[in-house]
Order: sequence, then C-alpha cells, then structure tokens
Amino acid sequence: MDYNQHEHHVGQPETDSAKDMPSERQQHSGHSGHEMRGTEGMSRRDHHAMMIADFRRRFWVSIILTMPILALSPVIQSFLGFEGRISFSGDTYVLLALSSAVYFYGGWPFLKGIFEELKAKTPAMMTLIALAITVAYAYSSAVVFGLAGDIFFWELATLIDVMLLGHWLEMRSIAAASSAMEELARLMPAEAHMVMPDGSIHDVPLDSLSVGDRVLVKPGEKVPADGTVVNGETSVNEAMLTGESQPVVKQTGAKVIGGSVNGEGSITVEVKRTGADSYLAQVTELVRTAQESKSRTQNLADRAALVLTVVALGAGGITLFVWIGPLGKDFVFGLARMVTVMVIACPHALGLAVPLVVAVSTSLSARHGLLIKNRDGFEQARNIQAVLFDKTGTLTQGKFGITDIVILDNGISRDDLLQYAASVEVHSEHPIAKGIVASAGKLLPVEGFKSIPGKGAQGRVSGKEVMAVSPGYLKENNIHVDDGKVTELTGQGKTVIFVLIDGKLSGAIALADIIRPESKQAISELKAMGIKCMMITGDNRQVAKWVAEETGLDEYFAEVLPEKKAAKIKEVQSRGLKVAMTGDGVNDAPALAQADVGIAIGAGTDVAVAAADIVLVRSNPLDVVSVIKLSRATYAKMLQNLAWATGYNVIAIPLAAGVAYSAGILLDPALGAALMAASTIIVAINARFLRI
Repeated sequence: MDYNQHEHHVGQPETDSAKDMPSERQQHSGHSGHEMRGTEGMSRRDHHAMMIADFRRRFWVSIILTMPILALSPVIQSFLGFEGRISFSGDTYVLLALSSAVYFYGGWPFLKGIFEELKAKTPAMMTLIALAITVAYAYSSAVVFGLAGDIFFWELATLIDVMLLGHWLEMRSIAAASSAMEELARLMPAEAHMVMPDGSIHDVPLDSLSVGDRVLVKPGEKVPADGTVVNGETSVNEAMLTGESQPVVKQTGAKVIGGSVNGEGSITVEVKRTGADSYLAQVTELVRTAQESKSRTQNLADRAALVLTVVALGAGGITLFVWIGPLGKDFVFGLARMVTVMVIACPHALGLAVPLVVAVSTSLSARHGLLIKNRDGFEQARNIQAVLFDKTGTLTQGKFGITDIVILDNGISRDDLLQYAASVEVHSEHPIAKGIVASAGKLLPVEGFKSIPGKGAQGRVSGKEVMAVSPGYLKENNIHVDDGKVTELTGQGKTVIFVLIDGKLSGAIALADIIRPESKQAISELKAMGIKCMMITGDNRQVAKWVAEETGLDEYFAEVLPEKKAAKIKEVQSRGLKVAMTGDGVNDAPALAQADVGIAIGAGTDVAVAAADIVLVRSNPLDVVSVIKLSRATYAKMLQNLAWATGYNVIAIPLAAGVAYSAGILLDPALGAALMAASTIIVAINARFLRI
C-alpha cells in the first residue's frame, strides 16, 4: 500500500597514598550484571574499603603513640610550662622507641610509596613525604646517640599523624565521588523467579539465567535481566539507569532493562541478554573505561605535578642551605624549614584535581543516561560551535503521526472524519495507516473491508461507504481538489490521505514523521549557547524544510545519502567550526566518526555504539544540551581545582621556607601538613559540587 513516494528512513597519574589508589579510585564496578556482585567487583570495592580502614587504623594507633611523645619532648614541656617534670633516666630512648613505632608503622604507606615511585621513575608526593620524615627521624635518632643538636621527634610524629588523617579523609572523599558506580553495581537483585516449563516458579541465582528463560517480576521487585515482556502490563522505574524520571509503561512486547524497578503489576519477562551483554554491564564498562582514560587536562596536571615535585626538592635543599649558611641559623631550624617546604609542596591536591572531577562527572553523566565512551571527545564537547542532527529518530520520532486535518465537506466534523478513516485503516499494516489509527479514539465496526492495492482502503462504516485513499487514486478517477491548505501541506512534503464518504470528497488527513516535543526546546537552548543547529537527512527537501522551520534550525541538508553524510560534516568543518554529529549510531556511523564529537542518540539498550564518543540512552535531543553543559561544567571544575592546587603552592611554599620569619610568621611541619591536607580535601569537596 503505497500512498505516495514519502521517504521514510526509519588514568590517571599514580599520585595517591599507595600505588593501588588510582585504579581503586576508578574501578568501583564490575563487568556484568551478576559479575558486579561477583569476585572481581567485590574485591575491588573490598580492597578500597580495606585501604581506608588501614589508614584509619594507622592514624589512631599513631595518635595514641604521639601523646607520650609530646609529653616527653622538651620543647612541648617548655611550651606548657612543666619543663623537667616528666623526665627520667633513659627517657630519650623511650622517646626514640615510641617515635620509631610511629615512623615505621604510621609512615609505612609513605616509605613504601617512595620505592614504587622511584621504581616507576615518577617521583611525586610519596617521595617528598618519605624524604621529609626520614631526614627528621634519622637526624633525631643520631642526636639521641650523641650527635650535638635538638631532637625532632614531636614534629615527626605530628607530621605523620596529619598526613595519615589527610589521606584517610581524602580516600573517603574519593569513595564518595565514585559511589554512583557502586549504586549501579547494587541495582541487580540476588535472585530471579524463573518460570519453569510446567508453569511452576523456582527462585534461582542470577548467574544461572540464560537467554530464552522466562522470569516472573512481581510488583516492587527489580527486573533481573534485560528482556521482553511476554505477559502482563505495568510501569517500570528506569531512573537510575536512563535518567528518565517518569515511570515507563510496559506492555506485551516492550523491552525492559535489568536493574529497573517494577511498578504496580506482575509481568513475565523473556530473557534476551545476560552477563557482559546486558545493558547494565555495558554501562558499567563504559563508565569504568571513561574514568580510566586520561584527558588532555589530566596530562597537563601530570606535568605540573612532576614540575612541582622537582621544585619542592630543590626548594627544600635551598631552604636548608640558606638558613644554616648565609642566615646563620642552627641545623635544626633549617631542617624544620626544609621538611615543611617538602611537605607543603606535595602535589597531592594537584594530582587529584582532575581525576576526582572525572570520577564525579562520569558517574553523574551515567545517572542521567549520558554515557561517555571517549573522555577526550567529551571534553571537546565544550568547544562545539555547530551541532548537526540526523532527522529520523533524532529530531523526529521515526513514526508517522497526524499533523493536520482539513475538512472539505462542512457536513462532517474533524472527529467524525478521523473516526471513519481510522475505522477503515485499522485492518491495514501500513505505517501510515497505523499513524491514523493511533491518533483516533473509539473505532467503529467495519463491514465489507477491501484493500485498494497501492492506493488505499475502503469499507462500510455506520452505513456509510468510506474510502481512505492516496492522491494517486483521486488523479486516476479525475477527482479534483481545489484547496489552498491541501496544496500547502503537499508542498511541505507531508503524506496526505483523502477521505471519501459515500463517494463525496469529505476531507484530507496529513501525516508526517512526528517531531519530538523536545526538539524545538533543545535547538532553542543550543542557539542560546551560541551554537549553530543544522539537520542532515536523506529525506526530500520539502520534508526537511518543514522540520527545519518547525524546530528553528539554522540550516539543513536534504536528500543526503548515508555514505555522503561524512562529506557534509567535512563541509561544515571547513568553515572553521567545531562540529558535533548527533545520530542513531548505525546509518550515521561514518558521520559520527568524522565529527569532532560523535553523539549517538536513542541507543536504548544497545549502548555499545562503536563510532560515537558519547551515547545518549534516551531518544531526547535535550540530552545533547546536557552533554555540552556537563562538558563545560566539568572543564570549569578542573580549572578551579588546578587553580587552587597551584595557587595554594605559590603562597604556601615561600611561607614554609620562612620568607615571613621577620614578621613572626613561621610554619612548622605539622601545620604545613595540615594545610596540605586541607588543600586536598578542598579539591575533593569542590569536585563533588559538580552539577549538570
């Protein structure tokens, strides 16, 4: 049934408290629905939790040992006014023993870290901290055994305490930053109600499900696997998976995603995907890959952290030399300044400035149905100057719907005309017929239905002979239409169906690929952001013109074959514009690859679109706006963190070296460590304020 020729195209750097830290920060998820609760997923999360617990334990043990160290230290006794009251024969050896325990037990993560950093030829914060505490410990131990000078144990102990506290708090912030991935991992239920061949229900573990199995999902339960509804009707909450805030109605034949929450009705689902093929597993893998991939900004931070390490080591040595040389201070004073410089200059905040923002933005995007495949492509989205949209399935719904009804006989109403036409068309399988039926309300019984091959259909409805036919039928039968509105609709490239009642031309129904309600708003918001909006389609020029006018596009390219779309992308790029291509990820693959940023839209459960940088789960053009906004917000957060981490050192290092000593401002190592830890925590907190 061919009404007309309407064309329808349907890493970050290892700068943390232990070398395992980067991977632990990034890898909070497994690779498949049931595997995420399996050995690999659990071991990663358990290991990270063990590391947090280890730092917490080392901190509390060290803080307890520090109390007697402070009490036995002459400087602290003098400061508190009870000098000599806590002293006994061999007290310095007790002080050495307690300090040794703090140095080796509390300082072990840093002592271990220096060897790993030097082995990898990437000296960074572990090197600085380990050198600082080792110099302080070795010098103070030598004093105990006879070297002239002052012991440095209380500074050593408090420095380690503060560093352990800072790392403990920082690791908790990292865990919180990636908590969304842990939430994804917990979405799947532990068991499924499998429907057996005899109709009985058996509860089975998720990993025993296979494609083709049928499972019962009761109200309020989580769907155990990706599949298709074969019985029942309900609404499903997919918010955590796709970002769709409203429950989605699911009837027989509808697809459901494992991990979504069933609403009010019981449904039977036939399993279509399990394990690594499931939607949730693919999402988790995409998120993991994105969090591990290094960005250009991260590479900049890496270089800055390496430079800062070299500067810290050099500045520490120069500080010691200047204070004990030209300025004539004793070695202990110079040593304190050197240790403070090295500690305060640790590139910890700098090392975390970008990775924490990456973790938060990737988790945030996944919760909103924006799946980042290529980190660099996502960051480039902030520079986009033009967005090219595919038409069918992107700006439009990819299915016919009624746009206009024209009455040519005043003796009939719009509703009656539609009802008569839909009642006849209900027996047809043609997409246009389905579009008419979908827009009608109650249908009337039809007698004597007949198909008019290639031209339409007819039947008796409520005693009237009703025909729904194409323009070709009218032409063949010399039926003329003299109506300006019909001419206008035809000129827009819409499919026009004529309705004859008892042989009289009564009206016309115009259909087109329905424009998504969100398309106009998305284009309006993009244009407000200074971005040109264009459309590229294989459809005819009239249809393209109509869609462009309805949505407010700046420009459109019509009648473009799929293999020629990439050339159109190049053409727009030749104007000096950074271009994003938004399409369905299948026919548009070459264009997605050619664009500066490829965005696959409406992927549904098929998230692994090879050519795209970003995959949008929902078929919603507004998500393109969200991607660009999130990219800009992410980059801004990175710059904020980098500015803080570097700017803080510009001020803190000179103060640590003692440039304001004459003004009475002097930082001791413990205070320096506290400031360094505070800067790291500020960076972590700032990252968590990222929003779309």
